[in-house]
Amino acid sequence: MAAPDSSTIQTPLIQTQTPPLRQEDVEVDDTQLSKSLDRLETFLRFFGFCQYSFLSFSLSWICFLLLGVALPILIIQLTYCSNCEKYEIESFELEILISQSLVAVISLICVSHNLRKYGVRKFLFVDRQHGHLIQFRREYLQKIHGFFKLLGVWIIPCFLLKAARQVVHIVYVHHSWWQSVGIIVVLLVSWTYSTIIYLSGSLLFHLVCNLQVIHFENYGRLLERDLDVSLYIEEHVRLKHHLSKISHRFRIFLLLEFLIVTATQVMALLETTGNYGIINFINGGDFAVASIVELVGIVICLNAAAKITHRAQGLGSVASRWHASVTCSSNSVTQMGINSNGGSVEAANSSTSIPTSYSESDLESVEYVPMATNTQLASYMTMYHKRQAFVTYLQSNPGGVTIFGWTIDRVLINTIFFVEMSLVLFVLGKTITWTTK
Repeated sequence: MAAPDSSTIQTPLIQTQTPPLRQEDVEVDDTQLSKSLDRLETFLRFFGFCQYSFLSFSLSWICFLLLGVALPILIIQLTYCSNCEKYEIESFELEILISQSLVAVISLICVSHNLRKYGVRKFLFVDRQHGHLIQFRREYLQKIHGFFKLLGVWIIPCFLLKAARQVVHIVYVHHSWWQSVGIIVVLLVSWTYSTIIYLSGSLLFHLVCNLQVIHFENYGRLLERDLDVSLYIEEHVRLKHHLSKISHRFRIFLLLEFLIVTATQVMALLETTGNYGIINFINGGDFAVASIVELVGIVICLNAAAKITHRAQGLGSVASRWHASVTCSSNSVTQMGINSNGGSVEAANSSTSIPTSYSESDLESVEYVPMATNTQLASYMTMYHKRQAFVTYLQSNPGGVTIFGWTIDRVLINTIFFVEMSLVLFVLGKTITWTTK
């Protein structure tokens, strides 16, 4: 059976629970969300992600090649001091530039491809057809604002660290004051441009995942209501289908970024431990800056993927609690006069109570106690089996963001950590040795 298209999946579960909104509030929220999306699209267009035409495609890559690659290479070649190896190592500068450009290129290619194919709204699942715009627009606004806030939180400290390194480097490598200022400005602009492109790709993945977290949290709250099980299953199929789309769109991005960042860290270890000169903040500080920026991007991606995977896998426990609560609810049992063994509550109580002699009036009143019918019993057991089947379905289909079948959860993150640690220790063991006389 073919996978259901999200454009054709109905969402009665969400629609039935949408509270009535005033027309004024709807229009205001629509306007604010549209402005936020336009602001986000303008930002992405400025940094070359929106390659909707051949002209925008050409301008985007020309700007990146000139500003992100050619200009810093030219500065490195023209200002290199062959007699200042204590403060300047050309191979370090070029290798750092290569790794910085590669992660930015991967981000630019993957994000621009998805935006060109789907557009901003459909890419973020915030259109009316995919994202239930009426109910969740305010949560969408918070998450979109969080995109810019998180970008500023990470880019500003890294920029200050990079600027401090460049200033210290220029102080020790003597140039004229106007040449020094020009070098600092050009290198900082180039670095900021490439770094924002790289972090924007990671933050867009983070934003897409957080927008879906809204739906999973709402789904967990809806499970506490006694609705038709078929509606729950239909909504979960839709959410799981969106997760598979997110995984498909970002799997190449995540895999390549992880491989490039790993290779960069290994290269930094080999260069710093295998160099016979003095390594200090002046000539090797860019390794620290580049490592921090690249690891921040990877951590942002892993955090977002693990968060939404945790929400998806946690639905099984929420559904189990809901199923147990409904099954063991005394109100629902006594209303139907049926216990969990299929008998009446009164019959169950009489089997454990002390024998009592009734008067004639008592016996007449007993005749009016409602007894469980076969229809009631069948209905109760049918609902029980439906809930049990639903819980089994959720536990068998946990969902989550995947990379070619590998679910990004805490287990995978722990595996990545130990693989990286083993790799670091292996490189250090091959490059650092102690000798005794």
